[in-house]
Amino acid sequence: MRYWFNVDTGRVETDETRSRGATVMGPYETEEAATHALETARSKTEEWDAEDRKWAAGGTWDDEDHED
Repeated sequence: MRYWFNVDTGRVETDETRSRGATVMGPYETEEAATHALETARSKTEEWDAEDRKWAAGGTWDDEDHED
């Protein structure tokens, strides 16, 4: 089963209950992961922004420090 986070309602939905046409994030493998979708997205965005600042300052990306 896949899980989705509905940004409009702030609720986790499944494939069976997913709102059509709604703004959703996912799919996620677990309900727990879907519950934390916004926090995960925020964390990844902050990480990518830091990498962009480093790159803009003349640094380079270090593949060993970079998570996929």
